[in-house]
Formats: sequence, structure tokens, C-alpha cells
Amino acid sequence: MSQTIQDFYKVAQERDFARDFMLRVRAIGDNRFDEKDFVYIKTAILPSRSIANQQVPYMGLNFNVPGTANYEGSDAWAVKFHADRDGLIRERLEAWQKEIFDDATSTGNLAVKGIDKVIQLDLVDDKLNVLNTYKLFGVYIVKMGDISYDIQGNGKTLEYDATLAYHFWRHTKTASA
Repeated sequence: MSQTIQDFYKVAQERDFARDFMLRVRAIGDNRFDEKDFVYIKTAILPSRSIANQQVPYMGLNFNVPGTANYEGSDAWAVKFHADRDGLIRERLEAWQKEIFDDATSTGNLAVKGIDKVIQLDLVDDKLNVLNTYKLFGVYIVKMGDISYDIQGNGKTLEYDATLAYHFWRHTKTASA
């Protein structure tokens, strides 16, 4: 059976397309953030996963054998925030960073982060119903990006990046999907 433009059109109507604004961050790390804070997230990335390929040579041929899972980018998961005027979100991120390691006292919590430290990502439809949930486990903050102010600026809103690390992620289909 050949595929026609009518087949494409029919399937596109049934399934629709994912849009770049359909990802919502629902949790980061611990409970220092709430729903109001996540409104300020401008961009986030749904992470990738791959299986390492292992080649096994035998009689002049390389056979490809699946190996372990790889979570590319788990050491540097990026999120971009709109900067709120009072700097409340950045202040919380900075405090979280200080809890991990405080250079003023050379103390902190350098322990491996457990599965209770989660980033929750929800994929939503055009009516904001949750279609799928992804949870990134063992999260902690790695880097706070800078914010650039300009006394000659024209009043545009500011933004900054935060980089987090995690161990692995799991995908969960919601009950409604």
C-alpha cells in the first residue's frame, strides 16, 4: 500500500502535532519552588536516552550488540527562566547552590542525590491536559547563568539560564492517555 497525501492528512488530523510550548515543568529538586515560580520558565528540554552499541568481532564481521543505557545531557540539563523583578526565583536557586557547597565555609551536602530529588516534566495538549509525565531523578543545581543589565536598554524583559544534573529519567503515561 502506498502512502498518499490523504493518508497524511487523515493521520495528522487524528494525532495532531506536538508544539514547542507544550512542555510544563511541575517540580524541580525539592519543595522550594511552587507553581507560580514555574510560570517564569521560558524554555526547557525533554531529555534524550540512548543505548550504547557494542561491536563484537567474529570471523571478519562486526556484530552490533546493545549495551547499557546512556542519559546524554544528564550532567547539564538546561532551563531558561524569565527574571522576575524581585529576583525571588534566582535567590532560591542561589540558596540551593550554597546548600550543595558553600565556598565561604567549605561545607555543604555533597552526597549523591536520591530519588526524592525530582524534576517533573508534563507534556500537555492544547487544553492543558497532561498527556505524559517524565521524571528526572537525583537532581541538583550545577550552574547559575548570568543576567545582563544595560543602563541604555529599551526595557526588554531579562532571562537567565540554570543548569541542573540528574542521574536518570523515567517516562510515565498518565491514566487519561
